[in-house]
Amino acid sequence: MSRVSRVAPHLSLEAVKQKLKSTESYWHRQKWLIVYNGLVDPRPASAIAKQTGISVGTVHKVISQYNQLGVAALETPGKAGRYNSYLTREQEKEFLAKFFEQAAKGQIPTVTQIKIAYEQLVGHPVHIAKGRGHRAEGRREKIEGLRFQYLARVLIALATAIKQRFIAC
Repeated sequence: MSRVSRVAPHLSLEAVKQKLKSTESYWHRQKWLIVYNGLVDPRPASAIAKQTGISVGTVHKVISQYNQLGVAALETPGKAGRYNSYLTREQEKEFLAKFFEQAAKGQIPTVTQIKIAYEQLVGHPVHIAKGRGHRAEGRREKIEGLRFQYLARVLIALATAIKQRFIAC
């Protein structure tokens, strides 16, 4: 006979139901569903896993974390976000502002000009990412290079559109 997985009553059943309904993230909802099942009907982790469609190991991990840390264990920020960037969004906006001003005057900046200014701002060369990186450093540089290429393409497209609008007038 398997051990029964019991959940510590950090929150009332109604509070757990509210968390389950109000959570927007799929994984957070799954975690609260495990806790809810453990509170309503304590049973082996394999039975909870079967009912919720989650692995037994995940059920053990979620219940253990919740029992030890409470609500804080389940309300984590998640994995999404912007981890690989040299500049914040505000710094990027400030950096691109002078190029937008040039574009408004009809002076289209080249990728080389943008790249040189970007490298001066961050203080080191930026990888253009033509090859495939095999180490963590290479992948990080590749991501930054791709982000830089995207910013440069957007800026040049915008500058071209502005210049065509001036020509049409």
